[in-house]
Amino acid sequence: MIDREIVEKTARVAHISLTEEERARYERDLSDLLDCFNVLDGAPETGGLCMNPVEVADITREDAARIEIDPYDLLREMDTYDNYIRGPRLS
Repeated sequence: MIDREIVEKTARVAHISLTEEERARYERDLSDLLDCFNVLDGAPETGGLCMNPVEVADITREDAARIEIDPYDLLREMDTYDNYIRGPRLS
């Protein structure tokens, strides 16, 4: 349960000043938040560390180097100089 003392100590550590209205609101909000976390205490436990009901496995494929487009065909269509692509001048 969050009480006034905890809210004041938290505000002091965070270097913030709270009005009485803000202090009361934060006390209610933090209590509601802790109540939400208490709901998790009722959740069933798993037998191990696995949290995902669907097994996740790495699927890898063999990488094979291949050239689908001839790079010289691409360079032929571009504005090049000694096989370097020309771009716009930078000011």
